[in-house]
Amino acid sequence: MIPPGNGNRASDPATIAPGPGRGADAGAIVGRMNTELDPVAVTARLTAAMRAHESAREDRLFADPLAAVLAGDEGRDAMDRLGMRDNPTIPVRTHYVDETLTAIDGLGQVVLVAAGMDTRAYRLDLPGDAYELDRPELLELKDHLLEGALPRCARHPVGVDLTTDWTDPLTAAGFDAASPAIWVVEGVLQYLPEDDVHRLLDRVTALAVPGSHLITDAVGRSLLEFPALRPMLEALAANGMRWVFGTDEPERLLEPRGWVPEITRISEYGGALGRWPYPEAAQGYLVHAVKPSRTAPGTVRPA
Repeated sequence: MIPPGNGNRASDPATIAPGPGRGADAGAIVGRMNTELDPVAVTARLTAAMRAHESAREDRLFADPLAAVLAGDEGRDAMDRLGMRDNPTIPVRTHYVDETLTAIDGLGQVVLVAAGMDTRAYRLDLPGDAYELDRPELLELKDHLLEGALPRCARHPVGVDLTTDWTDPLTAAGFDAASPAIWVVEGVLQYLPEDDVHRLLDRVTALAVPGSHLITDAVGRSLLEFPALRPMLEALAANGMRWVFGTDEPERLLEPRGWVPEITRISEYGGALGRWPYPEAAQGYLVHAVKPSRTAPGTVRPA
């Protein structure tokens, strides 16, 4: 695990104010998104709203100046409707992924699976090329909202259906399947049926050559079954964001596929940041896994 740091490795990127006509155009895209995309993708604006709220805190764990425009009124309204304004899960998870990702040296490509409204290509110093996989309409909306913003690396949006085989679109976008990469699968597994979780990890593993890294997270069954969290889970489900998959043994998802995982309880990591109010009985997991190789092209910098 990368010890908690200040979560602010990159210099501050510019913020973006909505330009003339942007709201109307975005509304049309959102309309298509809400009718054509599943609820997993719709949560992207909610997640952006929570990152924007964290960024406004004096004791913020990271700075994401682009999150507010990506959230829009839809994301902010969802955050307030669901009572998630001060929920620490997204800030703690974002900090972990930022710190782990930026501590890996020697690899030239990053793949963000189910990237949603992720802004790491704009706010972190990522290596070489960043490939963002998600539904085409969601990436279209994101590109529209971020019009005028310059990424800090070579960013490649790749519109795909993540439930299908997306190997060809990814390689057509320039991904080098013969070279190791950093794979980020963040905040998506809990929304998928178990069979789809396995299919997604199989696709990532098939494209991850030795020396690759995987950063992901998992909700524990203990959390899904914890009585005190039932109102939050029911509210998410009522808004089309049902959490269906959980495991308290994430290593069993990865070790049989050849990954060597290092697993950290989110309560431990969030507690070290002073941001975890929930009991130990309700657990989630933060995971950094490596596909071993003798040459180990990707190394982790000391924190």
